[in-house]
Amino acid sequence: MPRRCQITGKKPLSGHNVSHAHNVTNKWQRPNLQTKKIFVPELGRSVRLKVSTRALRTIDKKGVVPFLKDNGLTLADIT
Repeated sequence: MPRRCQITGKKPLSGHNVSHAHNVTNKWQRPNLQTKKIFVPELGRSVRLKVSTRALRTIDKKGVVPFLKDNGLTLADIT
């Protein structure tokens, strides 16, 4: 499975480490992804998702279905 949040679509960003001597090496900034089992009351069951911690905070605040609706997704897209 790719390193991508299933809801927000966050993915790794590439950049450069630049040393004091201006030696440039490649660097990846990866999102903080967690595999979580989230209960969806509308389905009456839990769903396992790979989501970023930022998305988890928003899910705790709003709920799964309203958060999916704000991002233009439905329950069928994540299950």
